[in-house]
Amino acid sequence: MFDPHMLQQDFPILSTPLKSGKKLIYLDNAATSQKPQVVIDAITQYYKRDNANVHRGIHELGDRSTRSWHEARKTIATFFGATPEELVMTRNTTEGLNMVAYSYGEACVREGDLILTTVMDHHSNQVPWQELARRKKARLEMIPVTREGMLDLEWLERKVKVEGEKVKIVAFPHVSNTLGTLNPVEKIVRLVRAFTKAVIALDAAQSAPHLLINFDRLGVDFMAVSAHKMLGPMGIGALFIRQSLLENVSPWLFGGGMIGEVTKERATFADDLEDRFTAGTPDVAGAVGWAAACEYLSKLDMKKVEQHDKELVNYTLEKLQAIPEVEIVGPVERVKRYEVRGKRCGSVAFLYKGVHAHDVAQVLDSEGVAVRSGHHCTMPLHAAFGWAATTRVSFNVYTSKEDIDVFVRALGKVKEVFEK
Repeated sequence: MFDPHMLQQDFPILSTPLKSGKKLIYLDNAATSQKPQVVIDAITQYYKRDNANVHRGIHELGDRSTRSWHEARKTIATFFGATPEELVMTRNTTEGLNMVAYSYGEACVREGDLILTTVMDHHSNQVPWQELARRKKARLEMIPVTREGMLDLEWLERKVKVEGEKVKIVAFPHVSNTLGTLNPVEKIVRLVRAFTKAVIALDAAQSAPHLLINFDRLGVDFMAVSAHKMLGPMGIGALFIRQSLLENVSPWLFGGGMIGEVTKERATFADDLEDRFTAGTPDVAGAVGWAAACEYLSKLDMKKVEQHDKELVNYTLEKLQAIPEVEIVGPVERVKRYEVRGKRCGSVAFLYKGVHAHDVAQVLDSEGVAVRSGHHCTMPLHAAFGWAATTRVSFNVYTSKEDIDVFVRALGKVKEVFEK
């Protein structure tokens, strides 16, 4: 049985009292997750026993470190239904998406071409494309979001039918970090493939902690993820690249480790694609910690993790809908549109009538409840709906319904404070 109360014991920070003496209710998981002891131990043990640079030393520690690096890469790739050859290690999702823009976009986008993103995208999946469009004199357009919080796929269908070959890149989030919308990846892929030869880049930062993901089955060309949102360490992530595209993607960071041969005039790059995209010393300890997080989640069973998340989302929606001052943003009811039913994953964001989101978050913090407030790096989305800021609660495997109850009770204090 999936028991978040038992899982909380695996996360040391959750049993560490706050300065106020209150128990921490951590509902800011979409920003970053907490780390289980097994991840902390994996990183610590690497530095205590195996620390050395990879691929360089002809000594035992170098061999152990290199083996740890490759084993971690294999574990991470397998977790996402990919092969190690399709995996490029990065610092985070943001770096992965920038890599697509620089490594693929610079070579393949021309003046007048069209790049499509969405109004709901995180800035990490908007600004790199804005900059690419500016550099290449290409066009950038954003798929609108309906009032129900869904991508307007009817708009997308009209756009790809009309623009066809001009569409070079389509980038969108698997799950919206603000709306919680779970986008229908397979349907979007089929629609784009039917009318264009565009490559498809998926931001999976918000889906990786909650869903069983198989990169090969999703059908996208690029997929970026971060370790820190799925129980792993900060500062490491990955870009998955469809194998048929790998030879068309050029390195964008240069230096040691990715070199074939260097002369005074020029350099050639490593034949091994893993090495070609890994300039300098990699974060071996981070990879080891991330692999431990993948193993932890695999033991829990990602199908059970997904079910747990759905229950938390539905429970939170039910509780918030009973509060008159609260307006939920994103899909609430199952709205049929373009044969897609609205779904949520991972979080619930809302407006509290008459109170700024930062004030809501500050009151909640006084009760030991950690949430996120602001525009969540989705300023175009907030502007489109006229929201100054929203408050977001987000979940992970250790979140319980009792945590939600504490949060809802704490919302009562918001009313007390601001109705005086």
